[in-house]
This record gives sequence, structure tokens and C-alpha cells, in this order.
Amino acid sequence: MKLDILAIGAHPDDVELSCSGTLLKHISKGYKIGLLDLTEGELGSRGSGSLRKEEAEDARLKMSAECRFNLNLGDGFFTKEKESLLKIIQIIRTIQPDIVLANAVKDRHPDHARAAELTRRACFLSGLIKVETKDLETNATQDKWRPKALYHYIQDEQLTPDFVVDITPFLNKKMELILTYRSQFFEADSKDYADQPKTPISGKDFMDFMKAKGRVFGRSIGVDYAEGFNVGRIIGVEDLFDLI
Repeated sequence: MKLDILAIGAHPDDVELSCSGTLLKHISKGYKIGLLDLTEGELGSRGSGSLRKEEAEDARLKMSAECRFNLNLGDGFFTKEKESLLKIIQIIRTIQPDIVLANAVKDRHPDHARAAELTRRACFLSGLIKVETKDLETNATQDKWRPKALYHYIQDEQLTPDFVVDITPFLNKKMELILTYRSQFFEADSKDYADQPKTPISGKDFMDFMKAKGRVFGRSIGVDYAEGFNVGRIIGVEDLFDLI
């Protein structure tokens, strides 16, 4: 299974919240996308791990991503140790992405920066021939694979992006994908909404915040909405007009 982009999130909904507009844009161009959640998000105040996995699969189908994996590393408690790294490497070698999108390098939720570092290490180690992993289906030894680029999407904390992607035509679809996680976000028609714990992301104002954040990123390049990314290395381009 050779895909173009693998988007990794510490929790189900990380990807939808922070880079799904970019993924939708690339899917519309014919690129193939895979998704990987490191945990079930089971420590969230609302919903449950099993429900969030169901919501994540619904979101995958709406996005038209090729596949979605969940490593169930343990929400809040996963580590950057060998076992976790090997599980991520196994997925990277299965999908063989050219680009990996990962959690923010710094954020309010400690899982996000930890997942960013875990992904960075896994992308490097995946290219080493002496790091052995087995194929998910055949149990054969996997070939090494190192993605060409790793980009970190920006999450709750307003980091300064190294580049932004215009997602204006895909903003409404992005909001639809976010609201697929009905256990986590404001749903006016939900009978259970008022009975659930209130969280920083469960109010109607959070969806307004998401749109406003997109506008802030978009303003920097003169478009209505954009998503921001950070990079860990210098970006090379063949054509200066690719930067416009």
C-alpha cells in the first residue's frame, strides 16, 4: 500500500481539527491519504474510546482517506520508548508516505508535543535497515522507508507558522468532519449535549474560534481561510513560484 501522505494524531480528531482542510485539498488533486491515531482519546471528559474510534472511521469515510489505523498506545500515558516507536514505524513502512503530517511541536495538551517528537523519531528510524519490523498481514520483514518530509500542523496554541495552505474551498467540509465527532463538539440538536461535562472544546464558541483561526492564517497570504504548519528542517523548492 503506497500512499502519498500519512497524517498522524495523538488523538482521534487531532487531524480533523488541524489539517483536514489541507488533506481534503490534496485528495481533490488525486493524492492518496492515510490516517493514524496513536490513542483512542479515552481520557477525554466526553464520550469514550470506543465511540471516538467509531467517529474517527466515519470521518475517514467522509474525507475519502484510504485507511485509518489506531495504535491504542494509551491516552495521556504513551511514551517515546522502543515499543511505541516500532508500532509507528510499522505503519510508516506499510503506507510508505512521501509526506508525514504530525502533531504540533508545542501545545496546551502535553500529548501533542510528545506525539510530535515520537513521530519525528519514528520517521528517522524507519529509514534504518537494521530496525526490524514485520508486515501487518504476511509477517514478512518490512523494507526500510523514510518519508521525504515531516510537517507539524498547528493546534490550540497560536504558533507562528513556517508556511500556510489555502483551504478556503474546503472550509465547510472541514467543519463537517470536525462535527463528525459529535461526542466532543457542540451539537445543537443532541438530546444528550446538556448532560455531558463541559470542556474547552464543547461550546458553540469553539467552532467560531476554529473559523477565526483559519481566517488569521489565511490573512497572511491574502485568502479567506488557511491552515498553518511548522517544519523541522529547511525546505527546498525548484521554482520560486511554488512559494506564491
